[in-house]
Amino acid sequence: MNRKAIYIVLSGIAGLFLGWLIFGKPNDRANSSVEVHEHKIEDQQVWTCSMHPQIMQPEPGDCPICGMELIPANMDEEGLAMNEIKMTKNAMALANIGTTVIGEGKEDGSMTDISLSGRIRVNEEEELVQASYFDGRLERLNVSYEGQDVKRGQLLATIYAPDLVAAQQELLSSLSLKESQPALYKAVRNKLKLWKLTEDQINTIEKTGEVKEYFPIYANVSGTVSKKMFSEGDYVKQGEPLLKLMNLNSVWVEFDVYENQISSLEKGDKITLTTTAYPNKSFKATITFIDPILNESTRTVGYELL
Repeated sequence: MNRKAIYIVLSGIAGLFLGWLIFGKPNDRANSSVEVHEHKIEDQQVWTCSMHPQIMQPEPGDCPICGMELIPANMDEEGLAMNEIKMTKNAMALANIGTTVIGEGKEDGSMTDISLSGRIRVNEEEELVQASYFDGRLERLNVSYEGQDVKRGQLLATIYAPDLVAAQQELLSSLSLKESQPALYKAVRNKLKLWKLTEDQINTIEKTGEVKEYFPIYANVSGTVSKKMFSEGDYVKQGEPLLKLMNLNSVWVEFDVYENQISSLEKGDKITLTTTAYPNKSFKATITFIDPILNESTRTVGYELL
């Protein structure tokens, strides 16, 4: 009996040992299974759509929503930001998307060349007006056409001015009161000066004692006639312009800059200009004015050079 009991105990111990060898620890086997499974999942490639990132497929193909080619999904990268998309070259071609580099310079750091078309116009700061200083009738106009050059001091017109005739008669009458009423005499002379008569003209009237019916109008400035306001025989009022003159020694160049080019040009920038009339000659100019209002129809802003 004792020997049978010993055999039974030894058999039980041997069975437990064999069971432990065969099955091992349950937790260790479970953990090993999980690690293998997770490793297989990490190694599996997933494909997605650049336009519809919610699409995830285990193999390449086309997006079931838009039909675009699926791209490999990088599981290590962070998700795209809001309104951000990622597309392959084929996807960009199918979507008909074009790209361009924007900025203030080229990739090598030099300034970007911008070609613009413009037009030359009169410098408004150099536009002048020759006015009449008294009422009267133009007896003779020495400027016969627009575009004619005028020099300062040049005789422009001859005018008959009744008020000026009366003022000369007052001057001759005040000569006898020059000593007794010098203020009156001085006031009459100043009246003629306000009508742009020179000291020599006034002195000549006093010396000769003759009243002139026709008075010359001389040019106060030099320039090119841009517009004739009156013709011979017309009546003019004091202060009315007889001629409009322009100084062509300096002109403005006006050009339009598109909305996406505005940031590349600033006031004070130097510009190189070429013209059709002189194709082999270049001119240097400076941006002096930028229109603060955008033209909504053309989406351009006006720039002026001097």
